[in-house]
Amino acid sequence: MEYISILIAPVLTEKSNLLREEGRYTFRVDARADKQQIMEAVRRMFQVNPVSCNIINVSSKPKRQRNRAGRTATWKKAIVKLAAGEKIAVFEGA
Repeated sequence: MEYISILIAPVLTEKSNLLREEGRYTFRVDARADKQQIMEAVRRMFQVNPVSCNIINVSSKPKRQRNRAGRTATWKKAIVKLAAGEKIAVFEGA
């Protein structure tokens, strides 16, 4: 698996913004990726040194739209902690 296809999108929520102040960045990642692959992808794409990675499998939720019941898709979320003093410039607006 190529490292470019591992990170799908950043997760921008209130909780992830609070974590970002602590040096933790949240990403939506490929469901087949493991911790080492995610850390290597962050290292190569943003030229930073990740220290740790936590992975959460986000389960689907029931949704209803125009009298049709369904579910959202399940997805994988990764929270990557960077070394002290490092930041990802894309998140910081620079």
